[in-house]
Amino acid sequence: MAAITMKNIVKKYGDGFPAVNDVSLDVRDGEFMILVGPSGCGKSTLLRMIVGLEDITSGDMLIGEKVVNKVAPRERNLSMVFQNYALYPHLTVFENIAFPLRLAKTPGDEVRRRVKQTAELLELTEHLDRKPANLSGGQRQRVAMGRAIVRQANAFLFDEPLSNLDAKLRGQMRTEISRLQRRLGVTTVYVTHDQTEAMTLGDRVAVLRKGVLQQVGSPRELYEEPVNLFVAGFIGSPSMNFLPASVDGSFLETPLGRFELRDERKLAAVGDREVVLVGIRPEHFEDAALLAEDKKAQGSIVRAHVDVTEWLGNELYAYVPYEAPADLTAQLRDLSRELDSDQLRTQAVVALDAASDLKPGREAELWIDSGRAQIFDPSTGENLTRDEERVAELDRIAAESRDAQRAAQREPAPAKQPEQAEE
Repeated sequence: MAAITMKNIVKKYGDGFPAVNDVSLDVRDGEFMILVGPSGCGKSTLLRMIVGLEDITSGDMLIGEKVVNKVAPRERNLSMVFQNYALYPHLTVFENIAFPLRLAKTPGDEVRRRVKQTAELLELTEHLDRKPANLSGGQRQRVAMGRAIVRQANAFLFDEPLSNLDAKLRGQMRTEISRLQRRLGVTTVYVTHDQTEAMTLGDRVAVLRKGVLQQVGSPRELYEEPVNLFVAGFIGSPSMNFLPASVDGSFLETPLGRFELRDERKLAAVGDREVVLVGIRPEHFEDAALLAEDKKAQGSIVRAHVDVTEWLGNELYAYVPYEAPADLTAQLRDLSRELDSDQLRTQAVVALDAASDLKPGREAELWIDSGRAQIFDPSTGENLTRDEERVAELDRIAAESRDAQRAAQREPAPAKQPEQAEE
């Protein structure tokens, strides 16, 4: 295993466009790092520079403590899993997994031992004599992972490996990849545009935008304490709602209504700004009719016109259109396009309890958890209310969770008691 260190990495193509622009990132030994961002953000280019498939224009790439800018891909001892599996159709599963060992002229007994060990780990033992065409998509992806594991490489690199699978199978494979990485403890860099994969798989997540690194942190940090408008809008589904607001003392006048910002720290961060963008996640709304009076007092109630509702069984989505100044409307529309979002209208998405009986086309009383609101500078996109103390706490929680998961993966399964064995 080895850490991967990137120092001021730049990749420019012939026309001078920087696909990756001054990225510095440390992937710790044994860490599961996610590179995420919309299409064209440079995440796959960065991964290909780690493995050596793309030249580095400037900056240093280190694996362990060795600079590898000029080192050939085959000499970096890295294993890569591709989106399209890249299996050899004429070879059996056994020979597909064994292929890198055959190239390295590994003795036959060692090949058989390591392939068998890897097949058991991935539950592929009964498929070793089959050809890839006779396997399901999930099985093929496990074969591709087996070929990476059998090399005993310093790091695994995944380039959107689950994109070709259906939604249910993606969920299963996410769990398998996570469990496998915890068990092996191998340094892993995983590229995806799917934020669900980013939130569920990674120890830390690096968000890229147009080749520039925006934020690196635990999934929970990115969700609760984003550094800017872009990260806040990209992380979370449905996306965070951004409401233009004029500031009146401790009150914010938004298109959905007027509510009070009671947090002194956030009020101080707003300063003398007259206009801000208020970020509120869909789940921080409630149907006021379903709330107890004591909880109502902890937030603010606004009246809003509900345009469309979607009942999903476990929750209800309500869509609330609103009017905004032309410049802010254009800014939000551009952000939506950059985030690969279809939401080009100025509207708030509200996630409510499934018991709510809100009807489309009517006004509704919505409760806002105003204490969870984030305030952004509309000109720079900076999160004015990011709480560094909370960030430090989230880092500690993430580290404890990571250590606990790895310890659980290393522990053997508990032995059955005698009376259980008899049953």
